[in-house]
Amino acid sequence: MPETSALLKLESVTKRYTAPDGGAAPPVLSDVSLALDAGESVAIVGPSGSGKSTLLNIMGTLDRPTSGRVLFDGQDLASLGDAALAAVRSRRIGFVFQLHHLLPQCTALENVLVPTLAPGSGASAVEGEKRARQLMERVGLAKRLEYRPGQLSGGERQRVAVARALVNRPALLLADEPTGSLDRASADHLAQLLVDLNREEGVTLVVVTHSPAMAARMARIMELRDGQLRKAD
Repeated sequence: MPETSALLKLESVTKRYTAPDGGAAPPVLSDVSLALDAGESVAIVGPSGSGKSTLLNIMGTLDRPTSGRVLFDGQDLASLGDAALAAVRSRRIGFVFQLHHLLPQCTALENVLVPTLAPGSGASAVEGEKRARQLMERVGLAKRLEYRPGQLSGGERQRVAVARALVNRPALLLADEPTGSLDRASADHLAQLLVDLNREEGVTLVVVTHSPAMAARMARIMELRDGQLRKAD
């Protein structure tokens, strides 16, 4: 029986790293608690260095908390080994970063298909390609399937990255400053696309952003400051 109805729940999460002298450093995150329901959209804002990316990495199982619990669909992630966590990332979580991290030697379509190649991704090759083509059409790039990243604009590369993040039908989509390297028009386009896909796909969306315009599009805005997470004013 799941312990919580929330898709993702953080309970008193603290994260600290070792100081250069080997001593204890101040915590990056301190007693952070947050519950995210399925299909919700949340912006996390705060000054540079406040731990926003660290928090997102813990949500996405890329890092583990020093103390506290992270539950995904009611399962305590601390109970999972590295291989099981990798499977959760592959099947249940999509990532979009400020830098698109596309493979330059591959076409746009091939880049979108990369997550489907992971063991246990859950889709056949035919199903994966059909899904990838549908997403590329949805993000407005149906005519760019055979283009390589170097032939695309910055906004187009980020839209490919969004399609790649969604190809395995994740329950949770994490975006870390996804519009940070884009011009205003491209940033507005991508922000609206993420909101639309949040609604259409039913995916829970968490966006770390410095952009007030981007944050305002989310249903809830949380601020991380001095390691503490609270509802934004």
